Amino acid sequence: MTDPFLAETIALLERTPRVVRELLYGLPDPWLDTPDTSDGWTPRDVVGHLISAELDDWIPRAEMILEQGTDRPFEPFDRFQHVERDKGVPLAELIIRFDQLRGESLARLRELVGEDDLDRVGRHPELGEVTMRQLLATWAVHDLDHVAQIYAALAGSYDGAVGPWKAYLGILVRRDQA
Repeated sequence: MTDPFLAETIALLERTPRVVRELLYGLPDPWLDTPDTSDGWTPRDVVGHLISAELDDWIPRAEMILEQGTDRPFEPFDRFQHVERDKGVPLAELIIRFDQLRGESLARLRELVGEDDLDRVGRHPELGEVTMRQLLATWAVHDLDHVAQIYAALAGSYDGAVGPWKAYLGILVRRDQA
């Protein structure tokens, strides 16, 4: 029996750049300037972070699992490197860059990882032993988490404008609970 996990995961990962592009490309700045929580990220920050993960997280870690196993831990991932790196870069350029990098990452994933590799083990510097399957599942859920973060930031742009209806809008209520 063939394990559908890899194909199902790739199916989701392929969609994230399109979702981000359709959601953010060309939106007026007032929609884009609000973070998801009071000390959170704006949609621009999220796209920058996703770019960082394409460059330094998912594929490098998959390669380490295949090449090093548990002999060497993954390199630490700087979740905030986008802050300085992307200063002054227009959001439209970041969206295009993310789309390009994701395409390259998925092409590399397809050539690198097969069904027989999903239970291979690597070592995370904080979490310890992790499997390829766990890494790829985390990649997919990481995308979902950050797409949700973008939606929360966009909703936050209208936090005050909705008036008393805020009590019925979970996306805004959750922002206050964060």
